[in-house]
Amino acid sequence: MGAGSRSSNQLVVPQAFGALDQLKYEVAQELGITLPQDGYYGNIVTRDTGHIGGQITKRLVQIAEQQLAGQFK
Repeated sequence: MGAGSRSSNQLVVPQAFGALDQLKYEVAQELGITLPQDGYYGNIVTRDTGHIGGQITKRLVQIAEQQLAGQFK
């Protein structure tokens, strides 16, 4: 999702890019992983990037569950 990203994924809400990028850096910091500011992740171990992505997914699912639970109360 950085500047050098070649992902073909498109966000449903393009305005969410900044929030997702910030979440990526927050999760990485909590895990003790330093992400380069230039967006090049070639020097980061695949296990670390996978761990970051897994934690982001886990948080997004938790947020969605909380929002859904609030709607059905």
